[in-house]
Amino acid sequence: MYQSTREFIEKLDAAGELVRIRRECDPNLEIAEIASRTMKLPGGGPALLFENPRGSHYPLAINLYGSKRRMAMALGVDDIQEHASALAELVGGAAAPGGSLWDKLKMLPKLARVAGALPKSASGPAPCQEIVEADVDLRRLPILTCWPEDGGPFITLPIVLTHDPDTGVRNCGMYRMQLLDQRTTGMHWQAHKTGMRHFNKYKERGQKIPVAVVIGGDPALTYAATAPLPDGVDELLLAGFLRRRAVELVPCKTQPIEVPADADFILEGYVDPTEAMIDEGPFGDHTGYYTPRDKYPAFHVTCVTRRRDPIYTTTVVGRPPMEDAWLGKATERLFLPLLRMMLPELTDYNLPVEGVFHNMAIVAIDKQYPWHGRKIMHALWGMGQLMFTKCVIVVDKDVDVHNVAEVAWRVLNNIDPKRDVMISDGPYDVLDHASCAVGFGGKMGVDATAKWKEEGYDRVWPQPVSMSPDIEARVDRVWRELGIEQAAKR
Repeated sequence: MYQSTREFIEKLDAAGELVRIRRECDPNLEIAEIASRTMKLPGGGPALLFENPRGSHYPLAINLYGSKRRMAMALGVDDIQEHASALAELVGGAAAPGGSLWDKLKMLPKLARVAGALPKSASGPAPCQEIVEADVDLRRLPILTCWPEDGGPFITLPIVLTHDPDTGVRNCGMYRMQLLDQRTTGMHWQAHKTGMRHFNKYKERGQKIPVAVVIGGDPALTYAATAPLPDGVDELLLAGFLRRRAVELVPCKTQPIEVPADADFILEGYVDPTEAMIDEGPFGDHTGYYTPRDKYPAFHVTCVTRRRDPIYTTTVVGRPPMEDAWLGKATERLFLPLLRMMLPELTDYNLPVEGVFHNMAIVAIDKQYPWHGRKIMHALWGMGQLMFTKCVIVVDKDVDVHNVAEVAWRVLNNIDPKRDVMISDGPYDVLDHASCAVGFGGKMGVDATAKWKEEGYDRVWPQPVSMSPDIEARVDRVWRELGIEQAAKR
């Protein structure tokens, strides 16, 4: 994979996926507006390298993950499906019961790939510690103020490392960090996130939380920090699996925590749970709306280490589509095998970008019994971060869930709202502004599958209109000669 952010950027440049911006640009709103316009271009626009951000000596990279192609390049493949297939093979084999000695031997290559992905100690000097800055001033970084009503500059692409004080299990999460002064930021640990669970455990002990914040490095690390892994699964293990090489770790200089050796910047520090919470926000969020000011912990930086030639990586979120859409779509594809392991009747799903990934899930199933669609709704609402989903739409397996026009046609034709719409309630993402209570609100399930007699449908369910295969084949042979399509393009 990649030894550094710079190596990844050079590969993007060679592939025609990068625009270098040499003029001075302002991290206060200007860079965010340039990046936002770029992200709205067809296909996600190019990656951007701002070589001269105002007020900082460090170049700034943004929109590195902002297209299907770059997302695949970031994870070292031509298509994300390559990793999805590898995961499907792995979990499929791991789920197989018992088996002969031969069956177990056949599993060894798969297990070896997992074993080889386990994080390990670095074998030599750490690039992320080439420069050690005890005189901390975070204002040297080109931290973006993204939107006019934001509470200040925010670090938007950090990998935040903490450990569970009871089990020692590591968590790598991505939580925005508002710059408060030269050595203090907010730490946006939401109520449902692992970071807040660690916070509460340390608070019970009356102890400070050692924290390390990673910026840059191998892009697989950044992706892994966004992935909704099951509780207790190390995100660095996922990064190692994706990049086919273990993440090498080194001890921090001032905190009892290890960090990836190939990072560009490391912010070492702590959160003190005994301190009063600070005001954090507002922030123009991935929903496309501002989230209001609220109380969150403060992160105190004790040391900054970095490469000699680091690149500051960041993003801007807002009304979709933005760069985070491509990170979310990668997760959608990679986690399909895991979902299917638990719900084998699920054939595909789509988390529409416009639904900011937690407002709607469109699910296709191989329907096997009456009211099967409702079982799927309840299962998804009880599964990890899918618990936040506001609306679940269930369709039959012959529906292309990624063709939203087809989904709308099927749903609007197939449902009787009185029978097929289910209203419930449950947890919400705390960033959601529509619910009456923070973190809790209504759910809607829509069963748009063909209805059976046992579901109260006494008529014969009609078949969709389609042409006979022999006529389709005959017209396929002469279609181009007719010139109709070419005329329509004129």
